[in-house]
Amino acid sequence: MGGVHDGHRARMKKKLLESGEQSFANHELLEVLLYYAIPRRDTNELAHRLMEQFGSLQGVLSASPQELACVQGMGEHAALLVKLVTMLRRRAAQDTKEKILNSVDKCGEYFTALLGGSRKEMLWQVCLDGKGKVLSSRCLAEGDVSMAAVSVRQVVEYALRAGAVGVVLAHNHPSGVALPSREDISTTRYIRDALRTMNIQLVDHIVVADEDYVSMAASGMLL
Repeated sequence: MGGVHDGHRARMKKKLLESGEQSFANHELLEVLLYYAIPRRDTNELAHRLMEQFGSLQGVLSASPQELACVQGMGEHAALLVKLVTMLRRRAAQDTKEKILNSVDKCGEYFTALLGGSRKEMLWQVCLDGKGKVLSSRCLAEGDVSMAAVSVRQVVEYALRAGAVGVVLAHNHPSGVALPSREDISTTRYIRDALRTMNIQLVDHIVVADEDYVSMAASGMLL
């Protein structure tokens, strides 16, 4: 059976290299990815099983390593490989080199890429110079994020250390809609006022849910 699988895998890899991912269904891309963690078994059936279990490719990539490992045929190595895809995507989104966030759309795109695939709630702070260039980016909190528990002093000190002129905050609602709560709005305004005392502008607070986002600034919530 190994020879049969080897031949199929070689054909799939060649097709991917020559035709690109556009010629593959989502489950086929998963199948090829899993080759590198599962060397001697047919991964096509497993890819279908993952898609059925989690509902979509986004669902598979958003699942925790523990959830992935529970799927029959996966195991720890394959679960970690799948999670690495999401981790790399998130790390790439954090790459601050010449990243300019000078509009609502650019902020939305940046944080949707960073947070859209996460099933954990996270709160991020990005520091900007006067032209909107990203100076630094970091996760302020992870898990059950409550805006009320955010350290305003931490936010201000981090902005000062970065030499920021502006700050953008963002957090995600993994199993909800991209609408800020009253607590989100009131705490954000408190942070805005604290930053103002240091002549730093709170440019926006982006709330992300999957591939959707809401800008508090564009929605008039920071006035």
